[in-house]
Amino acid sequence: MAIAVIAVRAQPRDADAQVDRVFARWTADTPGCAVGVARQGAPVLAKGYGMADLEHDVRITPETIFEAGSVSKQFTAAAVLQLARDGRLSLDDPVRKYVPELPEYDTPVRIRHMLTHTSGLRDWGSVAAIAGWPRTTRAHTHAHVLEIVHRQEALNFPPGTRWSYSNTGYNLAAIIVERVSGKSFQEFTRARLFAPLGMTHTSWRDDYTRIVKGRAAAYRERDKTFSTLMPFENVFGNGGLLTTVGDLLKWNEHYDAPAEGDPLAAADQQRPGVFSDGREHGYALGLFVGKYKGVREVYHSGSTAGYNAFLTRFPDERLSVAVLCNATSAQATQYAHAVADVFLGDRAKSPPAAAPFDPGANAGLYRSRITGAAVRLAAGRDPVRGAAWTFDGHGGAIATDEYGTTTPLERIAEAKPSAQELEAYVGTYASDEAETVLRASVESGRLVLKRRPDASIALEPLYADAFQAPQLGTVIFRRDASGRVTGLSVSEDRVWDLRFARR
Repeated sequence: MAIAVIAVRAQPRDADAQVDRVFARWTADTPGCAVGVARQGAPVLAKGYGMADLEHDVRITPETIFEAGSVSKQFTAAAVLQLARDGRLSLDDPVRKYVPELPEYDTPVRIRHMLTHTSGLRDWGSVAAIAGWPRTTRAHTHAHVLEIVHRQEALNFPPGTRWSYSNTGYNLAAIIVERVSGKSFQEFTRARLFAPLGMTHTSWRDDYTRIVKGRAAAYRERDKTFSTLMPFENVFGNGGLLTTVGDLLKWNEHYDAPAEGDPLAAADQQRPGVFSDGREHGYALGLFVGKYKGVREVYHSGSTAGYNAFLTRFPDERLSVAVLCNATSAQATQYAHAVADVFLGDRAKSPPAAAPFDPGANAGLYRSRITGAAVRLAAGRDPVRGAAWTFDGHGGAIATDEYGTTTPLERIAEAKPSAQELEAYVGTYASDEAETVLRASVESGRLVLKRRPDASIALEPLYADAFQAPQLGTVIFRRDASGRVTGLSVSEDRVWDLRFARR
């Protein structure tokens, strides 16, 4: 009771009105969001805005169930930690001990690598998208995940050396939990995580056909018009958590006030990960660890299909905010931080505005020496989020991202190939790793890639033999010693150098 009184006194008098303004665009004619806030361990605000189901005129309430996207990852990591505390596995075990379907690479991928996104595993969903089946277009299962993983002949990078977000590791982690525990992931997490904390409205979307009472439908917004966009897939662990803002606040509370001896007290889970050389990065086990306006923050965002989510804690303030939305145009992260501002008050200090990014004489096109991906530097906003750039004065640069990963780049001349030069790329290219074929042709003076059943992707020249491809990323044609084009590779954020051989 004392805790509740403290929490109520700490609440700003006009908090409700300020929060209402944050969500003002969500009405009885739109999808919307639910928001929950807890202070000192007690809920102080819970509201719903907009509609859970536009077809049946069902309003969103704080009890509405949404899908939490990658907010789910912390629960998967916690399930693995439970097995580690039971002595059933170690985070430093090689993944192949439990998932022999994973190819044997030069450096073993370990469970800890997967949970901190330092595994180098290609994101299976990105590989599927390159093949023409992006998520939400096919009812993927964990069998598909294992099949895609088994075909990957290479990693993005040696495990532990770099940071790259990969859903694959969290799907494999859920599979490991099932194989080690002998229980379904649903059953194990219900017994070990949800039930002890009273999270009675939380489950996993392990069967997308299952009826879930009180679930909000998800929507895409285009040209101010809404259409449904649901995650019709049976993959989970990377996402797939069905939950409410109230249950998420209960989960956050277990970090701040674990019961004595409670195995859910996961201090290990919030410790930032490290690279193999000992450098720290900002991702723990399913959680980002950083600061917001100078206040320590532990958080994660999430999105799947039309769902959008953000869950954050400010441990030093004993403040939690949960936002769950059902529209692609909803900005759950920004909404949660705006709500946090209301309750943090003057403890949150807005940082000074960053100077506009201006590379000056260093402006131009650069190529990553690691992936071949191109980035164009020009006056204005930094083209790589959170990256610090240093230049060597000889056409080289180093970009250091917010996770401490450095990328060496070289300045490179832009290419303007003629229609005749484009003819050298015409042909058929196949990838066993993606199980797909790309056919290159020249149409109206432009190079075009065709992919079944009816995709036609026009390429924009970048530098010699490299093109920007919508839906694919950077496409780089490869030549042999004689200069003949023998293949191509595709590089994007979560899949580096996926090779296609010319037939």
